[in-house]
This record gives sequence, C-alpha cells and structure tokens, in this order.
Amino acid sequence: MRALVVAPHPFFTPRGTPFSVYYRTLITSELGVDVDLLTYWEGEDVAIPGVRLIRIPWVPFTSHVPVGPSLKKLVLDLVMFVWTVGLLLRTRYDFVHAHEESVFWCSWLRPIFRFKLVYDMHSSLPQQLSNFEFTKSHLLIQAFERLEKLALRAASAVITICPDLADYVEPLVDPSRHILIENSIFEDVKLASATPPSAAESEVMKSVPRPPLVVYSGTFEAYQGLDVLIQAFARVHERRPDASLLLVGGTPAQVARYRAVADSHGLNGGCRFTGRVPQATARCLSQQATVLTSPRVKGTNTPLKIYEQLASGKPLVATRIWSHTQVLDEKVCYLVDPEPQSMADGLLLALADLGRTTERPMNARALYEREYARPVYEGKIRRLLEIVV
Repeated sequence: MRALVVAPHPFFTPRGTPFSVYYRTLITSELGVDVDLLTYWEGEDVAIPGVRLIRIPWVPFTSHVPVGPSLKKLVLDLVMFVWTVGLLLRTRYDFVHAHEESVFWCSWLRPIFRFKLVYDMHSSLPQQLSNFEFTKSHLLIQAFERLEKLALRAASAVITICPDLADYVEPLVDPSRHILIENSIFEDVKLASATPPSAAESEVMKSVPRPPLVVYSGTFEAYQGLDVLIQAFARVHERRPDASLLLVGGTPAQVARYRAVADSHGLNGGCRFTGRVPQATARCLSQQATVLTSPRVKGTNTPLKIYEQLASGKPLVATRIWSHTQVLDEKVCYLVDPEPQSMADGLLLALADLGRTTERPMNARALYEREYARPVYEGKIRRLLEIVV
C-alpha cells in the first residue's frame, strides 16, 4: 500500500513543528505503508524508514511561517497544490492523508485521480479565520464553512484530535468514517542529521533554577495565558520566595514582552526565560520541574503538551477551560480559573502538597496509559488503515 501525506506546515522548525504529522506517519509506516510526505521547504529532515520526505522548493519571503492563517501560508499552499498534482500524475497512491487546509485541494483532486481521502482535522478552519483575526468578512468565513462541510463529506475517513472537534463533526460524518486520534504520543523525533547540543542549549540546561521550580513550556501566543501565569507567580513568590518560574519557548520579541511583564511585578530574579529550544531540550527542562503548568485562557483544542504532562509523574496546574477539561479533571491535576489569584492558589497548593501526596500524578499517569499511550494510538491508526484499504 502506498500513501501520500500532504502536510502544509514548516516541518520541524522551532516555530512550527507538526508532531502529529510525524507520529501519524511514523506509525503508518511501521504498519507497512510506503509513504511520500509532502511539506513546506523550511525545516529539518526526519528519518523514518519507508518514508520519502518531499519538500516544495524555496519561496522568497516565506520563512518563519506564523501559527494560523496568513498570506505566507496562502502562497506556500499554492505551490503545495502544484506539487500535489505533480506527485499524483507520477505515482498511483492508494490514499491521500490531507492535513488541515490541504483537504480543500485534495478533495477536488480525489475524483480525478481516484484515491481514498483521509482528512486529518486539527481545527475548524472557519474558526481559525476568526480566532486568529485573519478576517472579519462573514462571506469569507461562510465560504470556508461550506468548503469544510464539502471536504468532510468527500473524505473516506476523518480524524479529529479532541472531543470538541469530534462533537463538531459527529452530525456531519458517518460514525464508521470518523476516528478520534488525540495527539498523545511524544517519542523523540529522529532527525536525518542529528547535531550535538549547541553551546547556547548547554548553557540553558546549566542555568535551570533550583527547585521548587514551576515550568511552562510551549508557544507564547496570547491565548496561552502567560500574562495570567506571571501575575499569579508574583503572588506565589511573595509566599514562596524559594520557588522559581521557568518559561520555555517564545520568539525574541515575545520573550522581551513577557520579561517586561515579569520585571513590572518584581520577578526579575524569580522568573527565567529560555527562548525557543529544540524538542529534546524542552523535554529535559520540563523533567526538571517541581510543578508543571498549562495556563491557557481560551481555546477548544486540547494542547499537545497535556498528554506529556499527564504521563510525566509531575503535579500539573491547568486552567478550568474546555480546552483542558475535556481531558483533565480534579483527580489528575489542580484545576484553576484563568485569572491570577485562582492560579496562584493552585500553584501554592501544588507546591505545598509535595511530599504529602502523589495521588494526582499517579492518577494522571494511569489515565494516560489507559486512554492515550502508544498501544492505544497504534490501534486507532490500524482502524484508520482498515477504513481506507
């Protein structure tokens, strides 16, 4: 069996590393499918047996593609469309696995090239247009809503990544064609040319504050709630001056912005920033944590890092929003309101509980093993392949 994976992402860069694409492709290949993976020009090559990585050519002024809809993505997607056609003309694929917006052109090409289509739906694209404030045009948003529904109907199989999306597609897709596959595995990515840690990365690891240490790792977009986290930790630091906050990620401009917020709350000594670091370094930094946190203030998709946090054996403090609570509850973490005082209370409680109870981390690990670990994930990919065989 041969498959084409179309992934419109900057593949393996600090800005946009689509781990879901990597893990889906990895497991599919391990199950005996030969895969061609088409993606953007930017990023590092990965080594997956049975997978041929194909990048579109370099396009001027399209590096550093931001999260969400953008004019850069529009230009790159036009090139991706041409390359998709070229691959379909040269190779007979049993199915095409289309990630995000690539489903639009793949669904148009499906009747011509007679392949089965998998729609890997990581978000509702009309929602993205609104959430990222790409447009306020109701006509454009409605046009994308119609396109999305047509793509859902055209797909042989639809993957959603969280219960919220699953609920959204349920009335639109036959249950036999729909699979909920959470982005829940996080094995180390195998790069084609592994490089040793840089001096800067080594320095980051050496400068990790002593415990107790609260760690946030992820993007620094506004919806992640870092303003709330920093304000909350300022209150924590008044009660626990021995504790430190480590923020992993962010562009230089974002780090500068949040460092100013931390300084304005008197945290210049209690709050550290690493900037963007490779996946392996971020994982090592999270392993140094006393308490992990996910302070997101809005959203409906479950963050990828939640699954790794569940499996970590560390206490987790997360905001009580639907993005989290469709997976988390009080048995596995400390849920707090997305505002400074509630988050401060949760962090203080998690820090105070250390040494007295490991019940929440143990429950979290058990939940991960039962619902989200690799054997569960692999079983869902097997079911997907049964649909498209």
